[in-house]
Amino acid sequence: MPRPRSLTPDQLASAALTVIDRDGLAGLSMRAVAQELRMSTMGLYRYVADREELERLVVESVLGTVDTEPAPSCTPWEERIEALVRRLRDTISAHPAVVPLTVTHRHQSRAVLRWSEAVLTVLSEAGFDGRRRVIALRALLSYIIGAIQLEHLGPLVGEGTVAISALPPTEFPHLAQTAQRARDVGADEEFLGGLAALMRGLHT
Repeated sequence: MPRPRSLTPDQLASAALTVIDRDGLAGLSMRAVAQELRMSTMGLYRYVADREELERLVVESVLGTVDTEPAPSCTPWEERIEALVRRLRDTISAHPAVVPLTVTHRHQSRAVLRWSEAVLTVLSEAGFDGRRRVIALRALLSYIIGAIQLEHLGPLVGEGTVAISALPPTEFPHLAQTAQRARDVGADEEFLGGLAALMRGLHT
């Protein structure tokens, strides 16, 4: 296959992201990305050392567009955090398979670090410090990562909810009833409702 004269990091990330969106994270490989770029696998090694480097490029490409500027300090801290969380969710939701990569490469990703720094800035200005600030940041990250994956892998409108709603009420009365109601809960209501509950807990 012909080899491009030169490739930019953005082009490499775009090809890798195309593979992930089409084949899932498990489908990402040097060979698959090389095929997407219409070049040989060995040719791709001229630009990146391995799949791990491709993953980092993808994370930067996706999350690098997130606006990490906190709202003015005169805004309630809960609203400032919600704005940062919404921006991250909106960006990742276009490529949900990338979520695990944000965890794997969080220490090396400038985009992830900038977002975390923005959240910590808001938390610090709201009076969070020490262990409480550590727990607050980790709780927010855990919620976002888990909620986004659950939204796309096990949505409330999916087959799982239908199956659970049909469970025998004599054995699973609360689970069956909750699943029946869950089908009426939209993705935004679910995500923001959970975030609001978490924020109330952080406030105490």
